Amino acid sequence: MRIRQRISGGMLAVAVCLSAISLSAAARAADAVPPVVPVPALDVPRYMGVWYEAAKFPNRFQAQCARGTSATYALRDDGRVTVTNRCFRADGGREEAVGEARAVGSPSPAVLEVRFAPAWLSWLPMVWGDYWIVDLDEAYTLAAVSEPRREYLWILSRTPVPDPAAYQALLGRLKDRGYDLTRLEVSAP
Repeated sequence: MRIRQRISGGMLAVAVCLSAISLSAAARAADAVPPVVPVPALDVPRYMGVWYEAAKFPNRFQAQCARGTSATYALRDDGRVTVTNRCFRADGGREEAVGEARAVGSPSPAVLEVRFAPAWLSWLPMVWGDYWIVDLDEAYTLAAVSEPRREYLWILSRTPVPDPAAYQALLGRLKDRGYDLTRLEVSAP
């Protein structure tokens, strides 16, 4: 019986040790990918206007867009933003979706939610998607938009084709922040 107790006690010690190692490894893995953080400051009126999609993580709601994707932001009197997304399909036809963005109460104006569902559905939380500006150059010519899970990413430029050096620098910052850039798809102008 004493032998059995020693084995059980030894097995328990091994199990505890393995659990501690697993928890430690999980904590290090979680620390390896920093949380998504929005830009600390945003001049909302300066952000308004036309932005061209330079690249994105592919997503189902833009599957019809073949080229020329852009977003136009216009500040409304009520503080919300009208968002007009446009693109060209492969057949040359044009797509357009009009929505709205709103601040979500974060201390940063770079944390927004956007919806393209009809206004009468705006009371439903699931029609609003996260829109976090996670990178923005000082000149407001190149930006990255994402959300807390890094499921979506858009790189936006004030010109149809961004400055190559600025674009590469932005990619480097996004990689350092834990974005999987192998998922990135360059958008056709």
